[in-house]
Amino acid sequence: MAMVAFARRVAHLVDVERTVSTDEPVPTAYYTVTGALFFASSNDLTTQFEYADDPDRVVLDMSASHIWDASTVAALDAITNKYERHGKRAVIVGMNEASTDIRARLAGNLGGGH
Repeated sequence: MAMVAFARRVAHLVDVERTVSTDEPVPTAYYTVTGALFFASSNDLTTQFEYADDPDRVVLDMSASHIWDASTVAALDAITNKYERHGKRAVIVGMNEASTDIRARLAGNLGGGH
């Protein structure tokens, strides 16, 4: 019971902030993702992006977050795949070493984006 209560409480501690830069050669949308990303907090992650309204280049800055499980990797796959379907390129930057490792092992193997 305590684990369920904890998961519910921290599921809402993820924040996604968007800025758009038109000062660069290619207009770019920047998303800063902050918080612990796991099954409970990853559920809403894919809804935090403006796929159709973003410019052709999108950067997801994960330097203030941490990936804990496969559901987050699937959510990130779904986000980058959805941008691709809109003809846009999304890149993920700033992941810590542990997050990079889990994503490297699981990315593209979970069926979350198609």
